[in-house]
Amino acid sequence: MSQSPTIVLVHGAFADAASWAPVTRTLLDRGYTVRVPAVPNRSLLGDAAYIRSVVEHIDGPVLLAGHSYGGAVITVAGVADNVVGLVYVSGYALVEGESLGELQGGFPDSDLAQHLVYTPFPVDGGEDGTDVSVEIAAFPDVFAHGVPLETAEVLAVSQRPLAALAFGEPAPVAAWKTKPAWGIVSSADHTINPDVERFGYTRAGLRSVVEIDAPHLVMQSHPAEVARVITDAIAEIG
Repeated sequence: MSQSPTIVLVHGAFADAASWAPVTRTLLDRGYTVRVPAVPNRSLLGDAAYIRSVVEHIDGPVLLAGHSYGGAVITVAGVADNVVGLVYVSGYALVEGESLGELQGGFPDSDLAQHLVYTPFPVDGGEDGTDVSVEIAAFPDVFAHGVPLETAEVLAVSQRPLAALAFGEPAPVAAWKTKPAWGIVSSADHTINPDVERFGYTRAGLRSVVEIDAPHLVMQSHPAEVARVITDAIAEIG
C-alpha cells in the first residue's frame, strides 16, 4: 500500500471522542494520521451514514476502529470503498439483519442493565425519543471500572447518551464480510458481557482476536495495547 491509512476512531454509547484520547495521543506521537469524529448516537443507521460520510471525505485509505456501540457503527459504515480494515474494540460485530438488542439478548445481562436511565427528548414533528444513559453514581464501577476515579467521575457527568432507537435497528450490511477485521475482548468488561464480544468476533471470522484483562474502557486503561492492535492491523494490510 503506497499510502498509510488514516485511522478513524469511532466512540460508542455513553462516551465521546475524548474516550479515545490516550490512544489518539499514542498514534499521533507515532506519526499516524488520526480522526476522531463525534458520533451523533441517535440511530444506528443515521450514525453509520454520518461516519461513512466522514470516511468518504478522506483522501486515501481508512482503517476504522470502533469501541462498544461504535463496533456496530463501523460494521455498517465500513462498506465505504476506501475502508481497508476494521478493528473492533470491546465492540459489537453484528451480522446483516441483526440488531444490538438481538445480539446482546442471547447472553446474560452485564452489570450495566440495572443501572440505565431513560430520559425523553424532543423530536421534530413526532413523538419524543428516549435517551439511554448510565446512572452517574454507578458509572465509575459499571462503565469505567479500572479507570482512575477522578477521570471516571468526569466521564460520568459528560457522557453522551444513546437513543433507544439504536438498540432495535437491524444492520443492513456487515462490512467484515468483505473487509479484513481484528478484535479486542475486554475480559473484565462490566458493560458488555465479554461473551457477546467473543461470539460476534468468532462468528465474523476475524483475522485475530486479542484478549486483554481490562474494563470496558480499555482505550483508557490500556492505550498502548489498543494502539498496538491498530498499528499491527495496518502493518498486516500493508
